[in-house]
Amino acid sequence: MARIQSLSILLESEGKDYLSELYGKVIENVQKSLVSANMKNTDLSGDPTSGSVEAKRFANAAPQDYGTARSSGKGKQVKAKPVVVVIDQDREIVEEIAEKDIKLYGVDGLLDRRSVNHVLRMAAELDTKFFDAAATAATKVTVPTGTEITEELEMVIQALENTKNDYVDGVPRSMMHLVCGTATYGKIRNALDKMSRGNVDSSMEEFYAWHGVETKSSVNLPSGVDYILMVTGSVAQPVTASEYKAEKIPLSDDYAVELFYHYGTKVVTPDLIVVREYSGS
Repeated sequence: MARIQSLSILLESEGKDYLSELYGKVIENVQKSLVSANMKNTDLSGDPTSGSVEAKRFANAAPQDYGTARSSGKGKQVKAKPVVVVIDQDREIVEEIAEKDIKLYGVDGLLDRRSVNHVLRMAAELDTKFFDAAATAATKVTVPTGTEITEELEMVIQALENTKNDYVDGVPRSMMHLVCGTATYGKIRNALDKMSRGNVDSSMEEFYAWHGVETKSSVNLPSGVDYILMVTGSVAQPVTASEYKAEKIPLSDDYAVELFYHYGTKVVTPDLIVVREYSGS
């Protein structure tokens, strides 16, 4: 597509095609930018545009003696706990652009630049809401004050690893995610640097895993929460969005470019999210 020089084209088919393409890039890049992307519960039923969807948590099967179902004439009924996720957050990014603003970059150049910021702001909001919900519902694991970070993490991981109830019978570390604030992430990074391990490059920022648990850093954890440990699917956060739209602002040479999105955030498995609480605090 040739460089778009006039904002008026955004109301024509060529401009609408460009906005549609830009929308696709934004949604794709938001997904890539989310720290929480691969932690979310995606096993949802229902139509998000209706205002809610539902997640189900299935209980463990209970083995019985051979012939039990045959003698009773029926099998054990599947136990499922429904969790309704209401899509109650309606958000918008609406920016006004004047013809004079496009002289340097052109319409598409300016909107390409603005869309980068839209990606960052959407991702930051979604991650913030995701981790806030997780931390609020999390089970607290008590750790003695003064415990070294390496010992503390192992205690917390094992607490989650040994979780047993009607729905879960222990949790493999491959299903866990450790999300740290920057200070805690730095402590772990420093601890790794002091270890004599050939598979750790001290020049790299990321180390990806701690004792088999995927580990990430985020600036969007709630205040006072140093880290959150959770299992994949513990929190649902469905998101829907409408394609970019443009409209002329009456009695001016300005145009508005609009992006609307909607989402909801709900904890599905609070028992599979843990945070640390120091003893005596």
